[in-house]
Amino acid sequence: MPVPPIPTGHCIYETNMSSFSHYHLSSKLKSRLKLLGLYRVVAYSLILIAGIYVLAPKVFSGQYNGFNIGQSPLIPLAQIHHGAPPKDGIPSIDNPIFISSTAANYLDESDRVIGLVTQGGARAYPIRILNWHEIVNDDDVVVSYCPLCGTGMAFHSPAANFGVSGLLYNSDMLLYDRETESLWSQILGKAISGERKGELLKVLAVENTSWLNWRQNHPNTRVLSDQTGFSRIYSRSPYGNYDSNTSLYFPLSHQSRRYHPKEKVIGLLLNGVHKAYPFIELDKSTSSVIHDKIGGVDIEVHFNSQHRSGIIKLSSGKPLPSLTSYWFAWYAFHPETEIFTFEK
Repeated sequence: MPVPPIPTGHCIYETNMSSFSHYHLSSKLKSRLKLLGLYRVVAYSLILIAGIYVLAPKVFSGQYNGFNIGQSPLIPLAQIHHGAPPKDGIPSIDNPIFISSTAANYLDESDRVIGLVTQGGARAYPIRILNWHEIVNDDDVVVSYCPLCGTGMAFHSPAANFGVSGLLYNSDMLLYDRETESLWSQILGKAISGERKGELLKVLAVENTSWLNWRQNHPNTRVLSDQTGFSRIYSRSPYGNYDSNTSLYFPLSHQSRRYHPKEKVIGLLLNGVHKAYPFIELDKSTSSVIHDKIGGVDIEVHFNSQHRSGIIKLSSGKPLPSLTSYWFAWYAFHPETEIFTFEK
């Protein structure tokens, strides 16, 4: 709002036997100055409110971003943290556009993607896009990526319609479904509050790998277009060097210093047994395939040291829904985990 001009020369001259002559502002000028002061107060107040909104969004959205979690969520209420953005402050991609691999000239060969193969074919979801949106609702599949935990996961969910809650548990994103506003832990794949509390999503097998590797193995893949309908600089990560430093931004229920907190691991749950395969251990092997047994089941860990990726299969060749994540995240959720260590 423009500030009204201050008039000049509009004053009254007076003399007094006991003092110097001085000017007095007219009543009209005084009213203008009061109005000017009011404008400034309003402007400063708006700036202050905007600052509080950015730095302390809880003031506006409440401690839990407006979600009615109730008194008995499946995770400790005190361990649900506000991640800063409000509900849907990180916008999901609800109408994804896919293009051919040859048309994806915005991608570099070293770019990371979350690769998924379904009956509809192979699809790649670049992490440079997921860093800014975290969720892609793709027909009956919801693809999610938590930049803080390095976890890319896909779930089968008919008419998927999930959003980013802005809340975290163990530094991992809590999704919400827009139909019931139930909150879901990404790593657990489970609704922790709301109408659907206790329900599990069907986890799909994905691969976190380089764009070059995925494209070579799946030449007919489709890839998420960078024409998302949002104005974002997808060539830049909003998280800087977070993926390599030791910084952790939010409290964890369990911690281990056995490995660098951002050491990548491939984690698997099979027959009630959790096991982690740290990349630093897999690197010690001269073989690209590690044969192991989890919960009485023979499995194969296929590790590509060049492209820093791995998948786990049954001995029959069927892929299992494993999880590539940072070590700290896997351990926070599964402190009882078994750990693969290379032995010559």
